[in-house]
Amino acid sequence: MPHLQSRGSATQLIVDGAPFLILGGELGNSTASDLDYLRQFWPRFDSLHLNTVLAPVSWELIEPAQGRFDFSSMDGLINQAREHDKRLVLLWFGSWKNSMSSYVPSWIKRDQAGFPRAELTGGRGMEMLSAFSAANRNADARAFAALMAHLRDADAGRHTVLMVQVENEIGMIPEPRDHSPAADTSFAAPVPEALIRYLVSHRSTLAPPLRARWEAAGARTEGSWVQVFGRGAATEEVFTAWHFAAYVEAVAAAGKATYALPLFVNAALVRPGRLPGAYPSGGPLPHLTDVWRAGAPSIDFLAPDIYFPNFVEWARAYAQPGNPLFVPETGRSPEATAANALYAIGALDAIGFSPFAIEAYQGRADLADAFDVLRQLSPVVLEHQGDSSMVGVRPPVSFDGRVDDTPQEVRLGSYVLRVAFQNPFSQTQDQDALSHGGLIIQLGPDEYLVAGRGITVTFATTTTAASAGIEGIWDGRYVAGRWVPARLLNGDESHQGRHLRIPDDRFGIQRVRLYRYR
Repeated sequence: MPHLQSRGSATQLIVDGAPFLILGGELGNSTASDLDYLRQFWPRFDSLHLNTVLAPVSWELIEPAQGRFDFSSMDGLINQAREHDKRLVLLWFGSWKNSMSSYVPSWIKRDQAGFPRAELTGGRGMEMLSAFSAANRNADARAFAALMAHLRDADAGRHTVLMVQVENEIGMIPEPRDHSPAADTSFAAPVPEALIRYLVSHRSTLAPPLRARWEAAGARTEGSWVQVFGRGAATEEVFTAWHFAAYVEAVAAAGKATYALPLFVNAALVRPGRLPGAYPSGGPLPHLTDVWRAGAPSIDFLAPDIYFPNFVEWARAYAQPGNPLFVPETGRSPEATAANALYAIGALDAIGFSPFAIEAYQGRADLADAFDVLRQLSPVVLEHQGDSSMVGVRPPVSFDGRVDDTPQEVRLGSYVLRVAFQNPFSQTQDQDALSHGGLIIQLGPDEYLVAGRGITVTFATTTTAASAGIEGIWDGRYVAGRWVPARLLNGDESHQGRHLRIPDDRFGIQRVRLYRYR
């Protein structure tokens, strides 16, 4: 059965008894709701070298009437994936999708007395279910448990479905908390003991904003939310995060009790300078990680949907001990998505990478090239995850799009590798490093694999007593996990043995063997 397993410092997804690297693409929200419409895109997924498709399953389709389930849309999706030799990650569009409750069944939408809405200050209802309603929570949990039970019966022998995302980009907006009567009562009540216990037992490792807020209020171990965390929007967001997490825990636990696939939640990220309420607040964001871990232990990891240029910054924020990195959604702008895939996998041991609206990626040679390279390298990458023999390199990009293409140095074994994102020997002075990057794996004492695009690597020893020379550089491919060398690149392509260089026009793989001389 698919599950997560530690390997050194990494966490890997195990599928059919072996580690699996997700080279994925997420469908647009509506594509999988029409199986005939979806069918046309599978050849495109083949051309992009996907091995996994992330696809929504919406509550309103599987439970059109209360207590009556129809899984034909999910079954059809699974059958199409099997026909095209693809795996699936299902996205449960249950109570919330991008904060709103747009995918709940009509029998819930029309019964606002039975299934209450979140409310703004002043009492105006929102197009958003309230997390403070047991009826809402229990209905979602029953539906998700039914989905997972059906999935167990339909797929336990095949493992087409690898993981399930619970809800989608959960968060409160345009205020940091629900102001319904039930929410107001809860906000005035004591902070739950479970959260207090977590704060106390994890005090030294709490996210700095959460720890600072708690300690500024006296690090109290009892009291209302205002007494424990102080007054303000940030406290209201912590309150929201706890109740979202507790709601999701009830849903996730009900599903896992019937079929224990790995479960995760995803987050809509925060623009710089935005305060709680101006973004989907209370979601599984880095400054709220501890609240979510305390409130939703059945969730295996938190995942970022990265649509901002500062991919490196956000990926690092989620690749934390106990939280393996998986990127279920990423955008196409800036045009660096493909390099980000190699960086996330090489530097942060990501278990997978998945651009959004993958059916629209027609003619995207960069993504196809990158996924082709990662497809070839998957056995090697998975063998080296978690043992400090692999790195990822990528020019960091700021939120406003500034590229820091300063060369980076990495030490692997007894050599220092200096990676430049501008070709120092190029006649073109104004090179675009935005799409440059890659990963490097030490294969042996003097041998390295370099994969990527637009990177130039020079080598030095870790001692001044000897210099590093290039014995030979080969480009080539991996076929069924076996290296098949092609051209010997010891001439102009390596500037007569001065460096290893992968051009900036496409992704490639090279292997280099070094030697020492005085």
